[in-house]
Amino acid sequence: MKIIVLGAGQVGSTVANSLAKENNDITVVDTNADVLNDLHNTLDIRTIQGSGSHPAILKDAGAEDADMIVAATNADEVNMVACQIAYSMFRTPTKIARIRSQGYLAEGAQLFKNDNIPVDVLISPERLVTDHIERIIEHPGALQVLDFADGLVRLVGVIVDENAPMNQRCLSVLQALLPDVECRVTAIYRNEKGFIPDGKTLVQAGDIVFFLSSRADTSAVMGQFRTVELPNRRVMIAGGGNIGSGLAHRLEGRYQVKIIEANKDRSELLAANLKRTLVFEGDAADHDLLISENIQDMDVFCALTNDDEANILSAMLARRMGAGKVMSLINRPAYVDLVERGFIDVAVSPQQVTIGSLLTHIRRGDVVAVYSLRKGAAEAIEAVAHGDETNSKVVGRRIEDLPLPPSAMIGALVRDGEMIIAHHDTVIASEDHIILLVVNKEHIRDVEKLFQVDVTFM
Repeated sequence: MKIIVLGAGQVGSTVANSLAKENNDITVVDTNADVLNDLHNTLDIRTIQGSGSHPAILKDAGAEDADMIVAATNADEVNMVACQIAYSMFRTPTKIARIRSQGYLAEGAQLFKNDNIPVDVLISPERLVTDHIERIIEHPGALQVLDFADGLVRLVGVIVDENAPMNQRCLSVLQALLPDVECRVTAIYRNEKGFIPDGKTLVQAGDIVFFLSSRADTSAVMGQFRTVELPNRRVMIAGGGNIGSGLAHRLEGRYQVKIIEANKDRSELLAANLKRTLVFEGDAADHDLLISENIQDMDVFCALTNDDEANILSAMLARRMGAGKVMSLINRPAYVDLVERGFIDVAVSPQQVTIGSLLTHIRRGDVVAVYSLRKGAAEAIEAVAHGDETNSKVVGRRIEDLPLPPSAMIGALVRDGEMIIAHHDTVIASEDHIILLVVNKEHIRDVEKLFQVDVTFM
């Protein structure tokens, strides 16, 4: 696929890196020559210096025959103009734009269509990150919580506790512990290496276990791998930017929320707009301020400023001073590797959260959702089966008969609004939503081919 990426910042470079590894033809456009040189020396891609909203630059980048344009600069207006030009001059089939302004997003249904601003897919990293953090707060003990089939099915990642019921027991025991619950462990990560388990797999403390279940049964299944934790009630947020303020707005009706914001004008604006959130002007790494606001009583501390170092420092300080769980927004991948599972419980990477939404529109076949897992090494996918036995490689076939790569597992399917846990003899029907996990991204293409119908399908 020929793809033009506009913007070589954190989001754009992550997108280019991920897509280039899958043998796509990638061209990156940015105004910063140094950043482009670094990308060109690291990846097998073309780079062009210039503004992505200029017709001549887009033409040089190959817009005349590009399959997709991903406008991911830091300026909403540049992204919108680039998509308009790609549509008007080059008829680019798929146009994806990163939009940060809540004002634009709120009017998205009216603004972003071919008669107005021709954007096919809106990507808001801030909104995606806020969704991600909210789900983790809702499920104490979870590392990652991902929704499929409009929230009917959830994939949850947890670290196994020493005192958990499933520690040092085979996975086959799980059904006996939860006889009335439908669930499936789809992957286990042990010592940073992922594998597809079976009923004989022995669960060990420290394992990261990913399981599928219905939304209603998530807590019950988590309780088998972790000591049951009380629901979170008190949340402190460091940083009142788009993510911090958006998270507070969502949580303040259900939790006791406090925000610490360093900028005086911004803190006053937050205080005026948030109804039940307590807003404090100050430094989130101020020891005295944290003590005065009872950091030791906080169930969750979220460091969400735009400064990685400040986030790490304040989160580590909050942990040392007694906060229950600490989460930190971290843009640099090297920092994520450094701090995760150390002093910080959950390191949130905006790039990894965002890349899944982009991959959803790049994957071949009818793919509804894609989530990037384990720093991009694995993916969870929701795909729709189409056709019949004559033109589909999956419809009408049992799961055990599918030529799935060794690193892929079908965990569940959704049929007529109901979740069905996949077994070896489960037969896939047309229009089933298939939820699968691929531990090794090298096998993504093999999985895509399974869900592509033959040319005879109409």
